[in-house]
Amino acid sequence: MDNLVLIGMPSSGKSTAGVLLAKRIGYGFIDTDLIIQGEQGALLSQIIEKEGAEGFLAIEERVNAGIAAMRCVIATGGSVCYLPRAMEHLKTLGRVVYLKLSMEEVARRIPSLVKRGVVMRGNVETLEELYAERVPLYEQYADVTVCCDGQTIDETVAAIAAATGFEL
Repeated sequence: MDNLVLIGMPSSGKSTAGVLLAKRIGYGFIDTDLIIQGEQGALLSQIIEKEGAEGFLAIEERVNAGIAAMRCVIATGGSVCYLPRAMEHLKTLGRVVYLKLSMEEVARRIPSLVKRGVVMRGNVETLEELYAERVPLYEQYADVTVCCDGQTIDETVAAIAAATGFEL
């Protein structure tokens, strides 16, 4: 239970803030999207195109449910919230920190869902629909919520540290 697991919408800063936070608190860093890309030998967008949304989610679930870590900041992919088995496993590893952004901030940060490699399930076609579908799931799994609107990466790192009891 000594890990920090970062969840949130694409562009919320999970990977960027996560690696900086890990360096500043002396933790290791794991980026599950990078694990998936390395294992599959392709970019997320290419994997989603090849495997489809459900095929990608099966890979993401296996990877996240198989993580073993101690004293690490773990940056997850934005779609991990769809995977109860993976989320239950991640919650056993440490505190789950939801990096919360407003819909307006997400829209400003994400110019293209396709290029970004974002999983769109079922009838979800727009960023607004994706946001509405995912936010309740992030809130359900979060142990700690950090609001990141209008923050620099350094401010986000400081806010995560403060919310989880670390001094920088």
